[in-house]
Parts: sequence; C-alpha cells; structure tokens
Amino acid sequence: MNLLGPVMLDLDGCCLSDEDRRLLQHPLVGGVILFSRNFESAVQLFELVNEIKILRDPALLVAVDHEGGRVQRFKEPFTVIPALHVLGEKYDENANTALQNAKTFGWLTAIELLAFGIDFSFTPVLDIDYGVSQVIGDRAFHSSPDIIAELAAAYIKGLHKAGMPSTGKHFPGHGGVTADSHTDIPVDERDLDTLLNKDIIPFKILIPDYLDAIMPAHIIYQQINNKPAGFSSYWLKEMLREQLKFTGIIFSDDLDMQGASCISDNYTKRAQTALEAGCDMVLVCNNREAVTDVLDNLVYNVTDKTSQHLLKMHGKAVMNWDALIKTEQWQQAVDIVLGYKQ
Repeated sequence: MNLLGPVMLDLDGCCLSDEDRRLLQHPLVGGVILFSRNFESAVQLFELVNEIKILRDPALLVAVDHEGGRVQRFKEPFTVIPALHVLGEKYDENANTALQNAKTFGWLTAIELLAFGIDFSFTPVLDIDYGVSQVIGDRAFHSSPDIIAELAAAYIKGLHKAGMPSTGKHFPGHGGVTADSHTDIPVDERDLDTLLNKDIIPFKILIPDYLDAIMPAHIIYQQINNKPAGFSSYWLKEMLREQLKFTGIIFSDDLDMQGASCISDNYTKRAQTALEAGCDMVLVCNNREAVTDVLDNLVYNVTDKTSQHLLKMHGKAVMNWDALIKTEQWQQAVDIVLGYKQ
C-alpha cells in the first residue's frame, strides 16, 4: 500500500497526461489541486477525478478553491455561489437567517463537489474585511471577528453535514495588508496584541470544534517574526500547535506565489522550509518545473503516521450528481443561494 506524501500539485489539462500519471505516482505526492483549466464538463470532471482516485491506494487527496464569488473554479452544472460577504451583509439585517443560510451555503458547496469525488475545498476564508485588501475583499464574511466566527461555524456545520472537511485561511490573517501575496511580498506591521485581539479570534474560536485544516498566509508580520507565516515555526508550531492547540492539517499556500519568494529562489528550499516549520502538505502550482525540482530533491520521511494524518482530509461522498439534483434538499438549497445577489 502507498502512503500519502506531503506534496500537492496541479494538472495542465482536462485529462491526465503520461507525465501527470508518472508524477502522481511519486511517493512524495499526496494530493492534487484542480483549477478552472481542468474543468470542461460534468462528465469530463467525473472521469478525471475518478482516474486520479484509482491511481493510488489510499487515494490521493483531490482539492479545489471553490469559495464562491471570484474564487469558484467550476461553473455549470455547479450552482454559482455568491461571495461569502453576502452572508455578512445578511447578518447585519437578520442574524438568525444569515446563520441558517451560511449552513446552507456550506452544505451546497460541499455536496456538489463531493458528488464528483472531490474531497474538499480550501474554504472558508476567516480573514477580516478591513476594506484595504483587494485580494480578500468580499471573500471575507465580515469586518467583525466574532461575526466571522459565528458565520464560519454555521458554514462549516454545512460542510460537515455533507461530509466535507474544512480549511480555514489565511492564518493569522490576510485582511490587514493591501498587497496581494500572489504578486507581492506583503508585510503587516501590526503587533501581536493587535492580531490576537482581532485577526486570530476566528481561528481561536473555531479550532476546538470546527477546523479540520488551516492554511497560513504568505505574509511577514514584521514585529513578530521575519518569515512569512507559512514558513515560520513560531506561527505554525508555537502559536498554532502549542498555544491554540490545533491538531489538524496545515497546508501551505502555493509555493509559486510571490509571497513565498523571499524564502528562496529554489523551490525545494521553499518546500523544505515550510515542512520543517510545521506544514503537513505543501502546494506547488502552475509551475511544472518547480514540481519536478521538489519531487527530485525534497528530503522528507513519509511515514504511516504522516500519511494517516493527511487521510483525515478525504471527503465522504453520499450520492452522485444525478441522484443529488433530484432531491428536495438540493433544490431548496439552490433556491436559497441563488436568492442572493451575485
């Protein structure tokens, strides 16, 4: 039996190439993240995911960024999910309705992805909307950390009800910087007390009962540590593991983002640094040369213990798409979600 390794990579197209199959069989690989370029139709997506799943035993993790709004990789026949900020706006009008609908949003997002064999989406965003970060913006539930925690808890209840694990991001908080870590190396100048009393609150509230995984930010919190959070043992081991008692999975953000470039130009060094700092799995996306470099050179001992830890992120699908869309629960959920302005 294979073990799941610590690398999650991407694919170029809508079906597996011979090179894809070879890379996915590599013992350091444990997962695949899908993008819009990997989606053409419902039949094609089902066949692609199925082919990925049968390559290995246990099956590789299959993930996607499918938050809604600007970040939703798959369209028709998937329900178009509004950006989660609409739930924050609804909360300000009617908190009870917003919380009920947040659970519906989570359930619908999860149940549709699970119907195609996709294990999880990297969601929800727990960042605070300070009105300064364009890359976060309406991806955030709200500007209040306590309301974010409430809405996210309801949303995750929906994910869990469908059979999908959750991933909170971007720890300890991406909302306080203007720069986009995809294209820049953001520096957050706020002190630890500010972060503890603001940005970290949703994570702290949700860690005991709701968060199965966490993705740290590619942001340097200059007054606290000189490395981006995803490469910092202070943030991942001391803060997340020891102080906040988080026992779930820690995923790096994409190592090809500009926010990771301050670690090294060498992608193996980036991966090694992230794993040594406390990440359980690193994402290497949109750069096949970087994937090859990491798989050829990364030094990492894949064990049954590390593999079993990652296996917790497998989703639990309960029905296929054709059966799902015949259910009254699905139709009611679609009506609620589409009732929000896109």
